[in-house]
Amino acid sequence: MNKTSVGMEENVEGALCYLLTWLTGLVFYLIEKDNEFVRFHARQSILTFLPLTILGFIFSWIPFLGWVIGGLIWLLTVILWLVLMIKAYQGEKFKLPVVGDIAERGF
Repeated sequence: MNKTSVGMEENVEGALCYLLTWLTGLVFYLIEKDNEFVRFHARQSILTFLPLTILGFIFSWIPFLGWVIGGLIWLLTVILWLVLMIKAYQGEKFKLPVVGDIAERGF
């Protein structure tokens, strides 16, 4: 594994991009300047979890049906969080559909 500009192994830093969902994605996107593996995972974390957080917040204000949809969004978030963190830790550049392609191109 390669070291990063922060001094960690890239797989550890890649997994940490997902630790606090889009928040740690943003932190690592701002502090990691050299390692494209980590920057990819940071971008994918932001692009995946920020919209899910916003949608979950919006649906939480809608009684009954919104709560059900919000619960499904929460479940999806937890599953994605686990899968993406494990894949990054394994050193895999696992791309989600649509979001992964955008993350790969950069922003």
